[in-house]
Amino acid sequence: MQLLSRRSTLGLLAFGGATAVIGGYRWSRKDFYGPSRPLAIPQLVEGSVQEGIRNFDLKLGKHASQFVDGMDTPTFGINGPYLGPTLKFRAGSNIRLNVHNTIGQPSTLHWHGMHLPAKADGGPHQVIENGASWHPEFEVRQQASTFWYHSHMMPRTGFQVYHGLAGMIIVEDENAAGLDLPQDYGVDDVPLVLQDRRFDSGGAFEYATSMQDRMMGMKGDTLLVNGTINAHFVARTNTLRLRILNGSNSRFYTLAFSDKRQFHQIASDGGLLERPHMINSITLGPAERAELVVDVSNGRTVKLQSTTPSQGGMMGGGMMNMMMGGGEDFDVLEIRPDEGRKPSISLPKKLVSLATPDPQKAIRTRTFTLGMGMMMGGRAMTINGQSMNKSRINETVAIGTEEIWIIDNPTMMPHPFHIHDVQFRILDRNGNQPDPGERGNKDTVVVNSNERVRLLLGFSDYADPDAPYMYHCHNLEHEDAGMMGQFTVTE
Repeated sequence: MQLLSRRSTLGLLAFGGATAVIGGYRWSRKDFYGPSRPLAIPQLVEGSVQEGIRNFDLKLGKHASQFVDGMDTPTFGINGPYLGPTLKFRAGSNIRLNVHNTIGQPSTLHWHGMHLPAKADGGPHQVIENGASWHPEFEVRQQASTFWYHSHMMPRTGFQVYHGLAGMIIVEDENAAGLDLPQDYGVDDVPLVLQDRRFDSGGAFEYATSMQDRMMGMKGDTLLVNGTINAHFVARTNTLRLRILNGSNSRFYTLAFSDKRQFHQIASDGGLLERPHMINSITLGPAERAELVVDVSNGRTVKLQSTTPSQGGMMGGGMMNMMMGGGEDFDVLEIRPDEGRKPSISLPKKLVSLATPDPQKAIRTRTFTLGMGMMMGGRAMTINGQSMNKSRINETVAIGTEEIWIIDNPTMMPHPFHIHDVQFRILDRNGNQPDPGERGNKDTVVVNSNERVRLLLGFSDYADPDAPYMYHCHNLEHEDAGMMGQFTVTE
């Protein structure tokens, strides 16, 4: 049999799915991508202090990355070929982010999950032209959390994030620093940015080439973790903290270990839960984060694996799941315990105190109904019957107040709904109390098909009648197609 180049094989795999029949031999992703690779750990950047302000320099650039040896893939990156460094903020510190754009097209950077002035938010209104710079400043007014940053360039958010404009943010505070938790970045505190990608026959990312990609959201057949294919990690401690970000455009992941071991969830989008929550699997929608603590003291190699949720809250069951690109299983990360590991840590019984959400404090209830139309080259995604219009403010809220927002999803598929600036609390799902892992602060919530989710959110500190915040579906293809609205906070 004639040997094919890696580039040629990749093209056949991309067009033929997870496996391809070549000359009677069935190639699989495992055959093509070869041996496991060490997990790439993004550089941790803490900035430099100048006149009391901590500065971070971020350069958006065009690059070529080698996800597979010998094959160049055109990418965007921030201070590097693909993705960006992990930014470390401290609660109470003043931050300046010096962003310079050299990708050859306009872009933005949004600080996802951060509570900050609207003019510093990095949404569609804070466009950075190619060759230009942007210097937002704000005070970090949040507790220890895992956030992220990414392009929010309407209507090219999906394309730019898919090609690499994203990175993780870690906020630390005194309370979390004093807890007996793994906190050594890259050693026992491990960032995991999950992204599915699809390659074309030339090795480039294949993006949104079909109606299904645009209607259901972009999905790939290859999993990157921090930009690594077939990743493994050598554990030098018995207790690992995994900071997981679903950085995919539209894919949902149900995560569990290959040996069915249990683990603890200690945090969600906006920070620590009150107590560690023991589970054996967790599902994350696009943009959701979770911090997990797993014990590897038995010394056995184990894989963190992912499946697409079998139903995913969708109407139509298996057929709709197939349309969503579901059914793929991925090995996310192979964990290899090293000899001479540091002893296990006993998790604190209590992590943080969270106020009980009180819906009686809400002065108003608003309903946001999600809509999907047939997209024939138009913008058919809506909220309350309207597609995004940058010149229209959809909602106005008063500073110093709390409201209940109802997210109503009568569509055939789940939507991850994100609200800028605020961390909210989930009151209920179709009248049912949320699971323990969703009872902390969140900025993104999955709203399943035929589900109404009630959220309690408050608006504090920043008011600006001229600068809006966004709310939108974080399926990036839906966002780009119009499933987004704007609100302002006023005095």
